[in-house]
Amino acid sequence: MRIRFPKASRTPSLLLAVLVAANVTACAGGSNPVRDIAGAVGAGPQVAATPDFVASSRPQNLDYMPIGTPVEGRPTPARSPDEIKAAESELDALRNRNEAAGAAAAKLGGTPPPEPITLPVNTPQNPRKKTNSKPKR
Repeated sequence: MRIRFPKASRTPSLLLAVLVAANVTACAGGSNPVRDIAGAVGAGPQVAATPDFVASSRPQNLDYMPIGTPVEGRPTPARSPDEIKAAESELDALRNRNEAAGAAAAKLGGTPPPEPITLPVNTPQNPRKKTNSKPKR
């Protein structure tokens, strides 16, 4: 004998599929309808106003730069050969000042190393005699 199950209505499964699809699409993007409705009713978290210094310091558009595309132009112009030579001479002068200061500090702090400590030579001790033992005959 064949067992027959009663045919279930497709309405609950269709409703469940629509709710899952709505939930997934609500998470994508910047809006969340559940959060928006809860906030409008007063059950959701209260959103504080953004302070002026925060709003002014953040860019309006947060699009990311695509990877692999070169940036057009250079933010600062390249240095001329004269500017490069001036920077090198400035760094050389700074290195010479640091080396002179290091040599002066080494001269002031140049104390001779301490003498090694001579430790007394350990002599072996005589073993103690057991006083509680009976002498062997």
